[in-house]
Amino acid sequence: MKKKAALALLLLSFCTGTALFAQTKTGIHLLSSHQLSGDEGWDYLLADHAQNKLYVSHGTQVNISNETTGDSIGIVKNTPGVHGIALVSVLKKGYTSNGKSGECTVFDLQTNAVLRKIKVGENPDAIFYDDFSKKIFVFNGHSLNASVIDPVKDQVIATIPLGGKPETGVSDGKGKVYVNIEDKNEVVCLDTRNLKVIKRFKLAGGEEPSGLAIDRLTSRLFVGCSNKVLIVMDAITGKQISTLPIGDGSDGVVFDPQLKLVYSANGEGTLTVIKEVNANKFEVLENVKTKKGARTIALDEINHHIFLPTADLKPGKGKKAARIPGTFTVLTFGK
Repeated sequence: MKKKAALALLLLSFCTGTALFAQTKTGIHLLSSHQLSGDEGWDYLLADHAQNKLYVSHGTQVNISNETTGDSIGIVKNTPGVHGIALVSVLKKGYTSNGKSGECTVFDLQTNAVLRKIKVGENPDAIFYDDFSKKIFVFNGHSLNASVIDPVKDQVIATIPLGGKPETGVSDGKGKVYVNIEDKNEVVCLDTRNLKVIKRFKLAGGEEPSGLAIDRLTSRLFVGCSNKVLIVMDAITGKQISTLPIGDGSDGVVFDPQLKLVYSANGEGTLTVIKEVNANKFEVLENVKTKKGARTIALDEINHHIFLPTADLKPGKGKKAARIPGTFTVLTFGK
């Protein structure tokens, strides 16, 4: 009996340890969830660690909350069909891309007051501030081009034809900007000096690319695709380094340069975590359970917290699933 009991205890200990290990491959788990006002749709969000603020696009406004507590700080109003947010901290200004009005709203980072609006292309979607050129790039989904804004003058200084529907854009910090072209299954490279397209990289095995991130140190692009794969690409040559499985409904991808982790936010309700072992080796570590509809993502690179917006959804698929009023929430994940 003693031998049987000891054996049973050993087996129990082994199984328990195995289960715990399986649940904590990365240690990433839900830290908090904070409900925000409003019942409209959402898209991009942006974490500003320096000010401890989280900016969340939400229908016709941008909700601003305390990154730590989730408390409401303010709202940038009258941003119809808002998709993305960009910050130019040195100028104390923020910018939103308003898909329905074809404009960018400029707002004061301290008061959240609207300063002016800038006419760009049709259905402006992704937007970001390029720290190299000191310009704002706005990617227009319907006019198939990019608007380049000088944030000092708040004027469009160039419009760049892209030859397809753009999604997310990123900068290498050295004069090159990359953007997914969703309907052409390619990544386009722009030169920020002459503001022209200089390279086009076709995606082999990747369909409808949406999320995009970059490791500036290794010159690796991480392209999230709708057919449940993430493609790792050499940003200089366009060579595909690796193709990795991710969850269904990926719309947002971020890269943590300190932890060397790539995250794909999947609308099915998972967060795919990929480890960059070195510039040519990548491994899927885990698919962390999140919540259905959590398909876009923001990363605080200082505290490594991950933010995912979603709402309770009625039966349906992907972006077409109806939202249940009063349930819009931002989930915070981390270790």
